[in-house]
Amino acid sequence: MFRLRVNKSRFAVAASATRNATTTTTHGNHYQYLQTSKLPTLYFQRSLPRLPIPLLEKTCERFLAAVQPILSAEEYGHTQQVVEQFRQGIGMELHAKLKQRDEANKHTSYISQPWFDMYLADRVPLPLNYNPLVTLKNETRPEYQQQVVRATNMIISSLRFWRSLQANKLEPEVYHMNPKKSDTDNYRRWMSVAPKAFATYASYAFKAFPLDMSQYSRLFGTSRIPRIGKDELVLSPDSKHILVMRRGNMYTMNVLDSSGYIESPSVILGRLKSLISLDNQKAPASVPLGVLTSEQRDEWANSRAHFVSSSKNAELLQRQVDSALFCLCLDGEEDGVYNEENPSPLLKELLAGKATNRWFDKAISLIVSTDGTTSINFEHSWGDGVAVLRYLNEIYRDTTKQPYVSTSTPHTPADGDTNNVRFLDFEFDDKTRAAVDTAYAKNASIMANLDMNVLRYPKLNKGTCKRHGLSPDSIMQLSFQLAYRQAFQRYVGTYESCSTSAFKHGRTETMRPCTMATKAFCEAVLQPSQKQPSAGELRAMIDKCSSVHGQLTKDAAMGQGFDRHLFALKHTAQLEGLPLPSLYETEAYKRINYNIISTSTLGADTVIAGSFGPVVKDGLGLGYSIMNDMAGAIVTTYKDQARGKEFIDSLEAAFDTICAVIERSSSAKAASAVRN
Repeated sequence: MFRLRVNKSRFAVAASATRNATTTTTHGNHYQYLQTSKLPTLYFQRSLPRLPIPLLEKTCERFLAAVQPILSAEEYGHTQQVVEQFRQGIGMELHAKLKQRDEANKHTSYISQPWFDMYLADRVPLPLNYNPLVTLKNETRPEYQQQVVRATNMIISSLRFWRSLQANKLEPEVYHMNPKKSDTDNYRRWMSVAPKAFATYASYAFKAFPLDMSQYSRLFGTSRIPRIGKDELVLSPDSKHILVMRRGNMYTMNVLDSSGYIESPSVILGRLKSLISLDNQKAPASVPLGVLTSEQRDEWANSRAHFVSSSKNAELLQRQVDSALFCLCLDGEEDGVYNEENPSPLLKELLAGKATNRWFDKAISLIVSTDGTTSINFEHSWGDGVAVLRYLNEIYRDTTKQPYVSTSTPHTPADGDTNNVRFLDFEFDDKTRAAVDTAYAKNASIMANLDMNVLRYPKLNKGTCKRHGLSPDSIMQLSFQLAYRQAFQRYVGTYESCSTSAFKHGRTETMRPCTMATKAFCEAVLQPSQKQPSAGELRAMIDKCSSVHGQLTKDAAMGQGFDRHLFALKHTAQLEGLPLPSLYETEAYKRINYNIISTSTLGADTVIAGSFGPVVKDGLGLGYSIMNDMAGAIVTTYKDQARGKEFIDSLEAAFDTICAVIERSSSAKAASAVRN
């Protein structure tokens, strides 16, 4: 929920933005580092507060408040009884044990390891279920939008980001309540003299809130390795190469020299061009190994174990693929291009698609379509959106403000340079070929069953919200509740993620947007017009929804939600070998955690789209944003399980209804003011 800040003043805007090998001092700080912060990157890390464990009583109260709108009166009464028994009995014991374990592990948060375990132990395939998609805005200048050019600039900016992070030169991640007052040189001067043990608290005096950056070290050089029962993360932070995939063929390309410096722009451009030339001489991969990363995790673990029984395959997979800094996927014309009027075909392909040109196990996969459209598909176990969006914002602005190559940039030829551009010539036997065919068929079946619907609604935007004093996120979430209620006549478990990165090793907390306030508004506005409350009364109900939503958001961001606490108490019971408390068997607990509406917002102005799969078979995967010119939503559903088009149509009607209420209320208020 924190806004991600990028200090634009750090980027030099030149009329001739392109740098080439003849004008760039490649070993100089200006090229090697994206930022040279006055404060070390991890300056605040030591002094970050620890994620609090909420009071058991408060967690019980919050749980009851969240489940009330999705339960009948009888179900809610039964749930109250079970929760009270839990609070006075086994819940107290588990809470005490959780507190004790937290006290013994002050270097981290109570949720960090259980959350890692949850991700890594889940056996479902990564695409759709975990790996989300984020698509960046296109470059408006044609000379920088060409696929190989944009890919080269993205590689260079990614490496500049990574080198800055490794050298402790990347600006610390800080949420500024009032950037004009705190995002200043004066603030940094004061912070630089603050004792590191108290630096975070000194920053609070400026209403500037440092965020946890422990996840950033896993952005690059990280792979999720499939194992039976539970995967593992392997980190290779000193790697000097990237993985490149094209038409299912796999290559590695050196991008850092032997001393760890970023190679010159002309060298990186030349190597990428030589790789493409080499690939053009080959047929598309007859055995696209990457498809196996779309498999159920135990199936992939078994296939991988067999595959690496060949010493050559083991060497290539472990030393070249697993250890690569990140994966670059160069897609072809057959994979689609971005169409603003109908983006769904390309977005589906980028989200999971055929999976022949993907390695879903990599922490970061940069996907560059043949038209230059650039997206990121990322593995989710290692970290959350704060780190990924910071990285995306930085590289987008770096590539647009000071791109290092263009279509006219000369390149250093690298044809035949097998030391720096390597084709991964794996050995395939019949068992691996069959496994790839099976994985391809499974993924194709899943994707054929995936629907994606897109809505752009220009009448609701940031300006509308500001003009009428509305909370943008609250209005969006209220619209989702109204849309679902009027389309399907019920209220369901709804999920909105909120970052807890204001705390050391914080991850996320769940915010539950379906409340008694949103339910009251929906029921009121759906009455026949003659029975509806007045526009002023409906507006007051909208304000009440916003107030409740705002408090829930604040609670979640401050580690005072209930979902993670109950998750940790359940995990504690499992660790202690205790029976599962009856609370976790209630219809209320099951229903609130069956997230039919799963939402995620993209609040970055560098992004044009974001998407993810439904988290339950009959659910909605709802990516949304509210921008200067419109509100937008991308909804994924499984065919014959949920009716995505019906929801999108209902959402447009919900926007119409809410905007009409706001306008009528505003007009009535203005008329009253004139009369008085």
